[in-house]
Amino acid sequence: MAKTQTRRKDTSQRIQDTALELFLEHGYEKTSLREIAERLDVTKAALYYHFKTKEDIVLSLLDRLGTSFDELIAWAEGEPPTLETRRELLRRLNEVLADGASLFRFLQENQAALRDMRPGEDFKERMKSLGGLMADPEADMVGCIRSVSALFTVYFGGFALTDMEGTMEEKRAALLQVADEMLTAAHARETG
Repeated sequence: MAKTQTRRKDTSQRIQDTALELFLEHGYEKTSLREIAERLDVTKAALYYHFKTKEDIVLSLLDRLGTSFDELIAWAEGEPPTLETRRELLRRLNEVLADGASLFRFLQENQAALRDMRPGEDFKERMKSLGGLMADPEADMVGCIRSVSALFTVYFGGFALTDMEGTMEEKRAALLQVADEMLTAAHARETG
């Protein structure tokens, strides 16, 4: 039984990865389930066994990413709300974003096609939770804005810097540095 579940999970993962490749190559709207099945060298019926629609594939990708965010939030909620915890939260978020870079690129490039899918609201709530974990509730407005801006620097910075010179690793390191500077300034304001 466990082997069957593992095989099913591996097949689902292969389908997700292949679909994401095709979505990035051709766009969500221009990719068909038939093309996904052909790239995988399986029948459409085999593909339907795991996913009935392209939307089902995207939703499963987003669920996988959502799990990473939920784990990050759960970790941060279990830690004391210190500067070091907030720095570590940003570092871990940066890793999640790096691991999911192709999915984030797909989401960015296909916003219009994905607008009505359910997970948009889920991600807004997750980002609100992360924002709440970044800012000290007793800090003044400027300190809160700096702390939350540090979060968004890491989160959105990768999209904004795609055309800038340098590797993604260099860009992510620079984003963390800038975010850390904002956090440090916010913390100095809170304790000063």
